[in-house]
Amino acid sequence: MRYIKLPAENFEEFFNSLKAWGKVYGPVKRGNIHSFQEVQRVKEMDLYYNRTMLPPKKFFVRPRDVILRLKNGKWENGVKNEPFVIFGVHSCDIHGLKILDKVYLDEPADPYYKARRESALIIGISCTPDEYCFCKSLGTDFAMDGFDLFLHELPDGWLVRVGSVRGHEIAWENEELFEEVTEEDLANFRAFEEKRAKSFKRKLSKEGLADMLDLAYNSPVWKKYADICLACGNCNMVCPTCRCYEVCDKWLNAYEAVRERRYDSCFMESHGLVAGGHNFRPTRLDRFRHRYYCKSYFDPSAGFNCVGCGRCDEFCPAGIEHVKVLDEVRGSLQ
Repeated sequence: MRYIKLPAENFEEFFNSLKAWGKVYGPVKRGNIHSFQEVQRVKEMDLYYNRTMLPPKKFFVRPRDVILRLKNGKWENGVKNEPFVIFGVHSCDIHGLKILDKVYLDEPADPYYKARRESALIIGISCTPDEYCFCKSLGTDFAMDGFDLFLHELPDGWLVRVGSVRGHEIAWENEELFEEVTEEDLANFRAFEEKRAKSFKRKLSKEGLADMLDLAYNSPVWKKYADICLACGNCNMVCPTCRCYEVCDKWLNAYEAVRERRYDSCFMESHGLVAGGHNFRPTRLDRFRHRYYCKSYFDPSAGFNCVGCGRCDEFCPAGIEHVKVLDEVRGSLQ
């Protein structure tokens, strides 16, 4: 991996150079909520955010997405995308995209997701955890790949890790904006990462988690929290790795229709409903427990289906904490 330095005085010019690639989206604060929005200037962004409500997943698997259109008796494919830049992606969200890649890019690859991934330029940025973050416990607090460029803040600029061929091309095209990394820069980089590692307040005990869940299927803790849960599906909507969707055909008139894909939630009663009227998860308890089993499933090639971003905690209207639930379930086995 190549390391270069972007001096603070060159940051805005570097940002403006990215517009040549396509539309630039960055973290923008509206009230108390951050979201990735199209931006034209550096000062529109809040680069010291903790998390956006919707993860960068929304650019690749859209909340509501027209995938086919029926016109004049023929279905038209909706795969077409312009290049775009997502600026300021945190390492946990990069890991979230890598998990989605294993789902949507496995054969047969999803053409919509694939086209958007190939059109996207990912610029990562360092962050400082808050009270909701537990990505360190899951090994997603640092990204070694899955990005084109990754920026780590230094006292006088940014240490930039180049993570792809496109990243190298951008660095070469803007060579005059970058400098070689010095020993002082590396020392500052290490100091920042060490300080960041010590600032995590929340920890998930993941050792033996899959086995623990198998043993705790009938734990009373599930019912305790299922009774509190509103079954609203907020945690699914904001999760960077949830990928359930439903497909609906909508008739616009007698001759035109659209086939639409939209987010679905395993907290909805209809999610487990199959032909014949049978429901595999008929109760809120079944659905609540299922989500934790889904997020805590461990794949040796991909890790857990959770990246520890903390969105499900922050945006849960019932105040349910993911790590606390799992800790209590583990404690119920003793």
